[in-house]
Amino acid sequence: MPTLTAPPPPPVAPRQFPRSQPPQLELPTISFFGRTLAEYAQFFGLDLVALRGRDVLDVAAGPSSFAAEACARKIDAVAIDPLYSSPVEELAARVDADYTKMFAQMRAKPRLFRLKSFPSIDAAEVDRRLAAQRFLADYETQRAYGRYVAGSLPHLPFFDGTFDLVLCAHLLFTYAQRFDFDWHLAACRELVRVSASEVRVHPLCGTDGKPYPGLPRLRRELRAVGIASEVVAVDYEFFVGSNSMLVLRRETT
Repeated sequence: MPTLTAPPPPPVAPRQFPRSQPPQLELPTISFFGRTLAEYAQFFGLDLVALRGRDVLDVAAGPSSFAAEACARKIDAVAIDPLYSSPVEELAARVDADYTKMFAQMRAKPRLFRLKSFPSIDAAEVDRRLAAQRFLADYETQRAYGRYVAGSLPHLPFFDGTFDLVLCAHLLFTYAQRFDFDWHLAACRELVRVSASEVRVHPLCGTDGKPYPGLPRLRRELRAVGIASEVVAVDYEFFVGSNSMLVLRRETT
């Protein structure tokens, strides 16, 4: 009687593992997060001496100490942010909550950071919490005098050409998944409207370090309405890809 052998087992498909997504900071809302004048000078390439006596606007400023420090250096700085209608106690609580969340993410995702300007995440946290403390102290005394204005893009409560220089950091492009292309275009046009000379926007990438994919189209559409743009490298990189800024100017005829 012939011996029967069991059929070979069916081949086992190799186990499929999901591809890991590239790391990025998770920003479900716009963080109330700020920086010092020294950082601004780096990522915006500012000549602080040349800005004395000039009118400068910081858009979406959050708890940055730029306006407070700039005014102390005889720069006529104004900061605008949607939360500037809030009392100082509410802003202090928002700073504490958002900073805690943000720095926890930074420590959990170190590959996202270059740290050219700081020796460590700890040092960056100390510096940025000091910026927030300066802001809160200045906000409490200077809001009534117009240094801090409540408002948001793409509609700013200022006349055309009010400021010699307009700055916008860590809003456009950083939150590209939250704001669509039309919003970015309207925001850039509004920044240029209130500037008498120049606008500087930093950075040009999202929280994953990738450049804003709509930038070429954005620059074309700005050019079509008479706004020249230039991508300028800066000697700064805190998170991956944050080593450039977009400079906007009205084209001269």
